[in-house]
Amino acid sequence: MAAAVGRICGARLFKNYGFVAPQVCQLSTSTQGWTRNRKLLLSTLGVIGGGAGALLFALEQSVQASGTEAHPYHQPWSHSGWFQSLDHASVRRGYEVYKQVCKACHSLQYIAFRNLVNVTHTEDEAKAEAAEVMIRDGPDEEGNYFDRPGKLSDYFPSPYPNENAARAANNGAYPPDLSLICSARKGGEDYIFALLTGYTEPPAGVPLREGQSYNPYFPGGAISMAQALFDDAAEYSDGTPATSSQMAKDVATFLRWCSEPELDDRRLMTIKAIGIFSTLAAIVYYYKRHKWSTLKSRKLAYKPVSKK
Repeated sequence: MAAAVGRICGARLFKNYGFVAPQVCQLSTSTQGWTRNRKLLLSTLGVIGGGAGALLFALEQSVQASGTEAHPYHQPWSHSGWFQSLDHASVRRGYEVYKQVCKACHSLQYIAFRNLVNVTHTEDEAKAEAAEVMIRDGPDEEGNYFDRPGKLSDYFPSPYPNENAARAANNGAYPPDLSLICSARKGGEDYIFALLTGYTEPPAGVPLREGQSYNPYFPGGAISMAQALFDDAAEYSDGTPATSSQMAKDVATFLRWCSEPELDDRRLMTIKAIGIFSTLAAIVYYYKRHKWSTLKSRKLAYKPVSKK
């Protein structure tokens, strides 16, 4: 018996080969290891943050409700969706309304005639539109300024030489530039449409100065711009009936394009990006499911060789 035990010990079958227990990485987001004070602190910060956000939202709604102006209704614009483009026929008609009605008082200082190419006009049509206006240029070789026909690279000229001249011609009111008016006004094109079609008689007790009109969608109600859109106030080249609501809709669409000339390109890029990232996500899922999973689930076992 003693000899058998000796042979077993000599074969080192009972020796500890030094297996190391697996190490677990402590990167879990579980809250089991959090202390009571830490949980209380994070809960308090969450409640305070949520309460502050709700308070700010409630204050904004109450401030809007307490205003004196009416809130414009949302219209079913053809470009409202994330994947919908502008109605370019409407943009062209809106440009015609601006040219025939709005151009007399309002400028488009950030829009050039070249921006019309392949949007509302062909290149030849845009050149013809630019040639209709006279641009102040110079100085020439003799140091004199001169007027020349417009080019595609020219921006829309202002109807007034400076702000003082604009105020003098409009009873002290300064007609704003319309290049970014849709982005600068809350409500965007809904506000523009409501303002252009919302002129009414002033209610009792609302005083108006000379030259002012009443519009419930304008802050304060008293607006220095008189109603400009009436039926047949402009003439469309495509034969569309020029009603006041049609002209308001078209010029609001045109001003939306002026505020964001890259709107269609940006939405087209969004569609392309969704397609590309969807394809990449499918490839990554396939690689994870059929390639990496075999490596991740592989089991490595160490089997020591017995010495005989």
